[in-house]
Amino acid sequence: MASKSQIEVENKLISIVKQNEQDYICLTDMVRDEEGTDHIRNWMRNRNTVEFIGLWETLNNPNFKHVEFDTFRKQAGLNSFNLTPKKWIEATNAIGLISKSGRYGGTYAHKDLAFEFGSWISPMFKLMLIKEYQRLKEIESNQYNLEWNVKRILTKTNYLLHTDAVRDCILPEKNYDKDKEWLIYAEEADLLNVALFNCAAKDWREANAEKAKKGLNIRDFASINELVVLSNLENFNSILIRNQIDKPERFKQLKDIVKIQLKSLDEQDFMKSLKKISDDIYIENKKKLE
Repeated sequence: MASKSQIEVENKLISIVKQNEQDYICLTDMVRDEEGTDHIRNWMRNRNTVEFIGLWETLNNPNFKHVEFDTFRKQAGLNSFNLTPKKWIEATNAIGLISKSGRYGGTYAHKDLAFEFGSWISPMFKLMLIKEYQRLKEIESNQYNLEWNVKRILTKTNYLLHTDAVRDCILPEKNYDKDKEWLIYAEEADLLNVALFNCAAKDWREANAEKAKKGLNIRDFASINELVVLSNLENFNSILIRNQIDKPERFKQLKDIVKIQLKSLDEQDFMKSLKKISDDIYIENKKKLE
């Protein structure tokens, strides 16, 4: 349950967490300050609730224990019947409810079940819950937040997206254009590094020892535009190699490509050209997504 977001319904902040790529909504938050535990227990001891959550498990959980479910269903409605989320989970191997302690503690339910619990509170609460949940999903997928999402994706693939950060790093003073000796022994990766970043990997590591100790390299500090150009350079260089173009000439052509493409990308600034889908959906609730 590492990923956590929140929505607000009737002045209550309701947490939503990810479990196996599914959204689980906090039932405890939905009835906070209203004897929440009793609300949840009263809901679960209702015969209709037991049948509903049991049917949901039947449809979504191949490991659901039907015999134990039948026992609960037969007992539901009796004055002596009592059912808690923990008891239900342990007895039936249910996945629709989660009982969690700790920082994000409380009872969480798969969104399908949480909406049903919203009906138990009130029809209006359920409708507001669904509306706010849908708005959260739109905010998360909004085109206007594409740059933020792209950076998160690239970070997961070990790219730390700090625009123009390479210029801010302390790089060794070496003129690669005049000193051609490095070209003889240069690997293809460094040919691209020098063409794009004006620095070989070894020299960058020596100038940024602390970052290198953390496993970072020169490409980890590339901007989005630089990463786009780098991908194009890799393709172009492979064509030059197949055409048996020697290193000095390839390096010259690669440098020309960098100059042209970076200038073009920087002038366009595609990220700033993205528009909001609507005035109603924006990241004014950004803190709720963090």
